Amino acid sequence: MLYKVKLKNSDDDVLLDDQVYEYLTSDPYLVKVDFVNNLRKHSSGCAVFQKTWKKADGGYKTETIYLHKLVAEKFLSHEKSNRKKLVGAKNGNKLDCRVDNLIYRSRSVASRKRKTSSKVGYTGVYKENNRYRAVISINRKSVHIGMFSTAEEAALAYNKKSRELYGEDGKINVIKPRKAKEEF
Repeated sequence: MLYKVKLKNSDDDVLLDDQVYEYLTSDPYLVKVDFVNNLRKHSSGCAVFQKTWKKADGGYKTETIYLHKLVAEKFLSHEKSNRKKLVGAKNGNKLDCRVDNLIYRSRSVASRKRKTSSKVGYTGVYKENNRYRAVISINRKSVHIGMFSTAEEAALAYNKKSRELYGEDGKINVIKPRKAKEEF
């Protein structure tokens, strides 16, 4: 069964499967702090629980629990290794915290899966004059793939090279449909 939990500071919902929801609503500590009803959307796009406690000796302590990390530690700890210790969402939706959607990844894979910061809108694609350069990182070195007439052609070339080098762990650009020019 699928549960949708409303976030406190957003119109978005977190997706949970029944085993995760059961755990979050039955664990004594999580029930005590009303974990499920105090989830917020973090600036990173993840669901997070944050609570500030007053310390007995004065001052404050902020407790932060990322939902995807909590779920992975509880249900997927056997998949964690020295190399694969970052939790990610297989489908790219950081609010989909179903066990089947979470995976431990290496830092390099997590980096490849991260949203692009390219001004063109595609990972590995950069505009140079009136053409587009496609590059990919191999062993921390930038490798030239080619020059193309459109950003979409460069993104497709990047996708092909990424699949060839990294298989399913590679970043794949989603090609946006080109807008038809309006005629007057």
